[in-house]
Amino acid sequence: MAETIRKDLEYENDPNLVHNAPTKVRVKKKIRTFKRYIPFFIMLAPGLLYLLINNYLPMFGLVIAFKDFNFVKGILGSEWVGFKNFEFLFKTQDAFIITRNTLLYNGFFIVLNTVSAVGVAILLNEIRKVFFVRLYQSIILIPFLISMVVVSYLVYAGLSVESGILNNTILPLLGLEPISWYMEPKYWPFILPIINLWKSIGFFTIIFFSAILGIDKEYYEAATLDGASKWQQIKKITIPLISPVIIMMTLLSIGRIFYSDFGLFYQVPLNSGMLYDTTNVIDTYVYRGLLQLGDIGMASAAGFYQSIVGFILVLIANLIVRKRSKDNALF
Repeated sequence: MAETIRKDLEYENDPNLVHNAPTKVRVKKKIRTFKRYIPFFIMLAPGLLYLLINNYLPMFGLVIAFKDFNFVKGILGSEWVGFKNFEFLFKTQDAFIITRNTLLYNGFFIVLNTVSAVGVAILLNEIRKVFFVRLYQSIILIPFLISMVVVSYLVYAGLSVESGILNNTILPLLGLEPISWYMEPKYWPFILPIINLWKSIGFFTIIFFSAILGIDKEYYEAATLDGASKWQQIKKITIPLISPVIIMMTLLSIGRIFYSDFGLFYQVPLNSGMLYDTTNVIDTYVYRGLLQLGDIGMASAAGFYQSIVGFILVLIANLIVRKRSKDNALF
């Protein structure tokens, strides 16, 4: 046994011996190497299987975007129609409105959520008692775990004309008349960002707070000895050191800038027709079109369009970041 191990080590350490080794020895060596990593392959298998089924197999369905899909004929049997399915998005009179709403809302969400989450994470880092840190983390994370259907009912409880808290309690105290919130589009560009911030800030805060905890405390101690204020420490130490995480989260968000939270724009406004000008985005528009027309090819074309645009935007944003700092780029 010892002799065999010694020979194996000689083969591994001497390239000439490995090159000239008999075929059987090389095969045995590969088999031993494979057996050594079998436990890792087993642990990796469920994740790879999930990735294959959930992420890669559905890509075959992209061909539906270029076909007049027929349930009877199936995907392969349906007729090719080229880019006709994309005309629904680009030739409709609402194309500008839904594109504008999608980009402006998501762009504002990215900025608002990132800035707010970084600020809250910095405040959490200033709390010294572990109990209160965990308590506040749990409180701000709870909205993220709530279904958007439940959120829509909570919003309705506040904005309802007949029984809403705002119309029946807060506005009368301020001497203001009740407002028909679900009939007034002008208020929703403010309502939707507030709801999105309330629901999403916990997730982003936890990520940024984790990044802050990874900063060596000696930096702050040295800055304190030099007479740096809290604001100077945040500006010169905290923000620069967590900037890679901020950039990464921003790039990932940019990749989904053409996707919208369907529940936020459909369920929260209760699908009110009076609010379409300010709440209609690509996802809700396609969903309504799918319900009315039953055109799966059109819906697939919209998803394909969103994916391509998001991918291009990630490449552009990453290129810009890479030119400024290669270390902070995703690739």
